[in-house]
Amino acid sequence: MLGRIPYKIKQFFFVLIKLSVVVGAFYFIYWKLTANPNLNLDQFVTILKQNNQFSFKTITFLISLSTFNWLFEILKWQILVSSFKKISFYSAMEQSLSSLTASLLTPNRIGEYGVKALYYKAEQRKRIVALNLLGNSLQMLVTVILGCMGLYLFLNRYESIINVNKILLVSIIALVIAGIGFLAVSKSNLQIKGYSFQSIKNYFQKLPFKIYSQAFLFAFIRYAVFSFQFYYLLTLFNVSTSYYQILTIITSMYFLASIIPSIFIFDVLVKSSVAVYLFAFISVNTLTVLSTVTIMWLLNVVLPSICGSIFVLKFKRFKS
Repeated sequence: MLGRIPYKIKQFFFVLIKLSVVVGAFYFIYWKLTANPNLNLDQFVTILKQNNQFSFKTITFLISLSTFNWLFEILKWQILVSSFKKISFYSAMEQSLSSLTASLLTPNRIGEYGVKALYYKAEQRKRIVALNLLGNSLQMLVTVILGCMGLYLFLNRYESIINVNKILLVSIIALVIAGIGFLAVSKSNLQIKGYSFQSIKNYFQKLPFKIYSQAFLFAFIRYAVFSFQFYYLLTLFNVSTSYYQILTIITSMYFLASIIPSIFIFDVLVKSSVAVYLFAFISVNTLTVLSTVTIMWLLNVVLPSICGSIFVLKFKRFKS
């Protein structure tokens, strides 16, 4: 049926879709900034004006950290795709940033998988989806490993306040359910787009160890960069707690926020709530925490999304 539609009409609808994605992304960003019940936009701007720490030099340093954050994400994607095809750094950047912009409008950023796949031939798209899943899984693995270590240290320090037994019980139940689910899927004949679980498993096993190690290293460096950025922002708000103590809370925060189920509309609210709860233990006021989370979102999501919108408008789909 699509083949019967005139070429000019298809081009018109394609341009309309790209414009809709960009306009929708910008509206989503605006909505996030104005509809936050915990920190309204006027209050946020007032806090920044009252804080004399945000000089041109400081802002430049913060943007540099965000640039490094996305630099390693782009390098991670370039390394993953190199498992079957060499792509330039510019192509990896285009795919990473445009998929970020488009994924703002989808639950749990699932649109990222589809947008990256559109840059490749039809027979390569399943492989791209699998590699994107691997990249996100490695980033999640870093979050879980460091988060568990941070949460362990955090609970040891504040065990008299938090019911550790309940947390352990819930964690054990979740691990058992996840284990049973994994075994059930691995033993079943379940297929995803014609591929069995075993064939997907075999594909990942055939990938060179070098791909895994380099992608994991970039994921770890990226985590270290945005964790330090969070700490640095807190110091700008005159939080004088030691780096070690704040780091245990930051790693715990990212871990808990990543495992709490949420849809994209409430994602920032969930992270804000977890951050406010954890930083209350070291007496960091709510406005400081919410402002820090908001600035992190602006620097690491909004800023690259604006750059990605340029690539979305320039995008030309790969003809299959």
